[in-house]
Amino acid sequence: MPETALRTGQGGTDRLNRPRSSVTTSAHGQVEGEPLIDLTQVAYSYGGAELFSDVTLALSPGSFHFLTGPSGAGKTTLLKLCYGDLVATAGSVSIFGTDSRRMTRDDIARARRRIGIVHQDCQFLDHLPLRDNVLLPMTVSDRQDEGESHVDDLLAWVGLGGQSGLLPPQLSGGERQRAALARAVITAPDVILADEPTGNIDWDMSQRLLNLLVELNRLGKAVLVATHDLNLIRAAKPQVSARTLRLRNRRLQTAGADL
Repeated sequence: MPETALRTGQGGTDRLNRPRSSVTTSAHGQVEGEPLIDLTQVAYSYGGAELFSDVTLALSPGSFHFLTGPSGAGKTTLLKLCYGDLVATAGSVSIFGTDSRRMTRDDIARARRRIGIVHQDCQFLDHLPLRDNVLLPMTVSDRQDEGESHVDDLLAWVGLGGQSGLLPPQLSGGERQRAALARAVITAPDVILADEPTGNIDWDMSQRLLNLLVELNRLGKAVLVATHDLNLIRAAKPQVSARTLRLRNRRLQTAGADL
């Protein structure tokens, strides 16, 4: 793991449905930090129909969550609320201590520098080599020199050190997913949000991507992974203390022992 690329954060566990005023410690004895992203009794409606309601979720430093549920339940929408791409119909979403409703476009842009987002479709600029694509978040925020100092280490960390000069169409599905993770973390974010990151790759590559996410979490990052892949969730159990949540019947529930 390139230490220059990824800041070490404060460890802790999540506080789902726990009183905001309580002070707790994790299983490792670490004092739990305040949530980085905090959803309180959130509802979202689309096209006049309520997608979900009464969702309460806290993403604290060092927490790891899986989010599952049927297609159309609202997993992607929930992630978009977490990074300010959508505004809740009811309830409140706090992003790094600020109510998302009061955030300007510039506020959201600054907040997203602290949030790494891995989209399922892994869109890249096909005319730029992989290295430049991974550098893009630093380029657009006028921090390219800073990114140049560790992009090669970051590409090596995700196993793509030898492919930095390739164009995106020359990469396999698994390579694109790992490149998307490298791009998401080049800004040294505090939160990683991944939307079906293993949906289009084989099991071995899914395991490798999971290992990278677990390593990020061990550095203190809050990680939220939306996935249909129950085998991936089961494979994570020996590696990380993760809470599995399920969106079902318009509510966010803690998944049972069947997972």
